Parts: sequence; structure tokens; C-alpha cells
Amino acid sequence: MENYRKERTVEQPCPCPFPNLSSDTPEVRVKDGSKIRNLMRFALSRMEEIEASAEQSGTQEGSQVTAGLVEKPCRQMVFTGTGTSVAKAITCVEILKRRVHGLHQNTTLVYRSVQEVWEPLVPDAGLDSLTVSRNVPCIWVLLSRDSLDSNQPGYQAPGSFDALWTQALKEEASAQRHSQKKKRGSRTGTGRGKGMRKHPGGPGETRKSVGHAKGGHE
Repeated sequence: MENYRKERTVEQPCPCPFPNLSSDTPEVRVKDGSKIRNLMRFALSRMEEIEASAEQSGTQEGSQVTAGLVEKPCRQMVFTGTGTSVAKAITCVEILKRRVHGLHQNTTLVYRSVQEVWEPLVPDAGLDSLTVSRNVPCIWVLLSRDSLDSNQPGYQAPGSFDALWTQALKEEASAQRHSQKKKRGSRTGTGRGKGMRKHPGGPGETRKSVGHAKGGHE
């Protein structure tokens, strides 16, 4: 492929794996170049800040967008990420769950078809354009204030991430303690080994000096 350059990447449409979603459910599409702060600003404005505005100021006449959103707060939100954006999408989900409590989660992993179009570096070289199709992993995460089907494989109840992180921290702390004990044991063993190597040399030198002394008397 050294004679080609990537011209464009086309992601084939992937149907939403969550049926019966409301048509006004916002979808946050996480891309490689997306900034997490921008994504979270939008997500929190639909899940958190708008409700606070409704409690404090109520519905104000003349507001074009905010008034409609305050009257009907967002109850569900979908995050999607493809390929290298999967980790970033998961990060956004965890941040939102810590900011907005009581969210039910349903996670689905699928594969999305991606087509890459490659053009020759030299148009007059007689090379044809290439189209490469790849299947890349894609994650869909549904967050809902309302209860979801707990029998789904990817379901997580509200607060379950706290138990998950607590267990992960315990395992990490246990692994660190085990590693420290192993390092202390290796240092102790090394010290004993050096002592055993030095010990035979001392008496040997002493016997040699004694032998020279006897030879001098004879």
C-alpha cells in the first residue's frame, strides 16, 4: 500500500440494537477526534442541568430551545463508539453515571462494516482505486432513568459500577502487596547468596598465610 493514500472512510449504517426507543432519545456518537468535555457538556445539559434550570427558573417565555426541553426532561440517552472510540465512549458513560445517579444501563457489542477508499499517489501510474472493507467493533450503551429489562446480558443496575470499582481496587491493592513481598524476598535471598560466596574465601586466605609462615621457619 506504499503507492496509495487513504482518500476517505465510509462507515456503513448500523441499526440501533435497542428496540422501542423514543424518537427524541438523544444519541451521542463518540468519534476519534471528539473532546470528552464537549461530549459531557451536551450529555449533562440534557440529563442534569436542564432539570436544575426547570426547578430554579421554571419555564420562561421567549426561550426557543430551553423551554421545550425543560417541559420534557430527557429520560434516556444512547452512547455509541466504533473502533478506537470504544474506550472513550465507555469513559463518557462512567462520568455521566457518577454525575447523574440512579441510571440503568444496557450495553451491547456489535460489529460495524467500514469501507476505506484508497487512491494511487500517482494518477498516471496505471493503478486502480482500492476499496477495503473491514469489520470493526462497535459499542452501544443505553442509559435510562426508567427501569430496563434485567434479563438482558448487558444490563447493569444503578450503583453496580461502585461495587465493580471497589472489587477492582481491592484486587489491585492485593496484587501490589504480593509484588512488594516478592521484591523483599528476592532482596533477602540475594544478600544470603553474597554471604555464602564470600565465606569460603576468608578461611582459604588464612590457611595460605599459615603455610607461608611454616615454610619460613623450616
